[in-house]
Amino acid sequence: MYQTVGHHAIDLYADALDLPLYRGFIKGTSVNTGRVYTTCQEDEVEDLYHLMKLVKDKEGVEGVSVGAILSDYQRVRVEDVCRRLNLQPLAYLWRRNQEILLKEMISSNIQAIIIKVAAFGLDPDKHLGKTLDQMEPYLLELSEKYGVHVCGEGGEYETFTLDCPLFKKKIVVDSAKVVVHSADAFAPVAYLRFLKLHLENKQGESSGTFMVNSCSCEESCNDDDIFPSSEEDEPQKNIPVIWKSLKHYSLDFTKTFGSSGRSLSGYQWFSGITAHFIPSKGKNAQEAAREAFSSLRANMTSEGLKLKDIVLFHLYMKSMKDFNVINSVYVTEFDLCPPARVCVETLLPDGVLFCIDCLAHKYDIAMDDVLRDEKLVMHVQSISHWAPANIGPYSQSIKVGDVLYCAGQIALVPCTMQLVSGGIWTEAIVSLRHVERVLQAMSQKTALHHVITANCYVTDSKHVPIARSIWQKKLRECKKVEDSETHHDVTAVCGLLAVVVIAHLPRDAAIEWHVVAVVDDPLQRKHFAMKMLSEGFQIECESVESSSASCASISVRLSLISPSTSQLDLDGPLHDLIAMFRQAVEKLSEDCSATPLSFRAFFKEDVFDAETLQTGLQEYLEKYLGKKTPALILVPVVDLPGKEVIHVTCWLS
Repeated sequence: MYQTVGHHAIDLYADALDLPLYRGFIKGTSVNTGRVYTTCQEDEVEDLYHLMKLVKDKEGVEGVSVGAILSDYQRVRVEDVCRRLNLQPLAYLWRRNQEILLKEMISSNIQAIIIKVAAFGLDPDKHLGKTLDQMEPYLLELSEKYGVHVCGEGGEYETFTLDCPLFKKKIVVDSAKVVVHSADAFAPVAYLRFLKLHLENKQGESSGTFMVNSCSCEESCNDDDIFPSSEEDEPQKNIPVIWKSLKHYSLDFTKTFGSSGRSLSGYQWFSGITAHFIPSKGKNAQEAAREAFSSLRANMTSEGLKLKDIVLFHLYMKSMKDFNVINSVYVTEFDLCPPARVCVETLLPDGVLFCIDCLAHKYDIAMDDVLRDEKLVMHVQSISHWAPANIGPYSQSIKVGDVLYCAGQIALVPCTMQLVSGGIWTEAIVSLRHVERVLQAMSQKTALHHVITANCYVTDSKHVPIARSIWQKKLRECKKVEDSETHHDVTAVCGLLAVVVIAHLPRDAAIEWHVVAVVDDPLQRKHFAMKMLSEGFQIECESVESSSASCASISVRLSLISPSTSQLDLDGPLHDLIAMFRQAVEKLSEDCSATPLSFRAFFKEDVFDAETLQTGLQEYLEKYLGKKTPALILVPVVDLPGKEVIHVTCWLS
């Protein structure tokens, strides 16, 4: 956890910076070495906690700077200490390109020397005591040949800074000796022990001033080569639909709890959990939220599951104004590894505070002899230049097996956590870049073409073609990279995209991307599409199955193609939509054992009576899929692309 080489000279840092120095003994050892750190009194992390608490109490500091570039181990532990002390961790080097970072450090006049070597190609006699500036060409060569981290992030070398723009005095090494720790023929480990050092004034040099170049978060977004999608993506003028006499059900569509069956690999989807809230009835919003979570917990318990088993959480809110109240309850329900989350405001009925649905995952006891897929959680709380820190109790991404469940991403500037300026084009590009970076951080070779299903929420109908254009452009870029690395004629099968118009997004963002990706070979995926006409409607269905056959996604779109003056029957199109959906499920199950878990129906709120829609869909799903009926989730939206009136997305696992 800690660099010990060179610690004898640490007191000179305090004098060079003209800052107070706080030191503490490392009494503990690395006891809790898991991916997630939980307090353990014998662990060396607790020594850091006590020292930081002292510094906070004495100096009133508010933030802590962390030098981690790739080490989750270090970042997670510093973040845990900061969380307990209510300090903001700052990890501005996190996941930066190391070659660029090394150049920046050198050009920023950081005079750092190598004081420890422990890698193939690094020679104690040649390289100890050399500056980063002197070592840069050789480090780049080692990186090219052997994959050495040029910034030493793999423990290849350690440094000691003699001077930098923040120093008021510089450190001079008068004498040092080489101590060989391990005389390995290929990768000797040795370090410099300082024997004598002194401080010198920086003659005629400006000390303490530091020129900040433009921040990498603010990269300009060049949209010259993005062409808006075709006109048909633009939502069409609303055609009044006159339904034949609808059976009116007294059932409130938000009151129906549902869940899918459990898939072979231990997945289950829960839907229809609702917080009902009428201010005049005396109950407050927090109580309504607690009741909803209590209901979710009870439903999950009856299936042998706990809230900690949730990997993906959808929160549909009546009003974003209630976000803080709901979040205050939400944060008490999850521990250190909360699920990935999507949060949007949509057109819920009056008296409903929010609706939630979620995907949970747990292994069956009977499958214990089977090798378990590890659950990996990315929960970055540090402010950086990489992607936004979590602005709530959720994780950026959770990986189970080969599937990555990501949180919704809006266009926050990572280092300021403010919404980027520049309008919808900039927001769409920046937020999608965050998605790419999260995918890559979870699994190095993963990119946008590994996405298997994507939902894009926008707040204006005019943004629909822009979102689609940027999505297509990014996929073309992925394809170019793929083509340059391999030579083949097969085209990658990319994920199915649904773009929907909703009322509001967190932080008043204009766009939010939510994706699920699979670490598979997109060239080997199976894709299936069909369409049919049904009483003035067109139904289009597509499915994509991962190359590993571990999961799949289905999209079904119902579009009104001919405005009819006569009354339309809803029953026929719903029957045909579910029949086509069943066909897609059967087509997939020929060689994929995936179970349909969620049936998310985005529908135009001004076209349908929600209760009638729900009853019709539920009836046909149960009729055609029986025990394989997925959890039905109805999401009333402001608008959909083209002539679409319903867009269904289904997740199979």
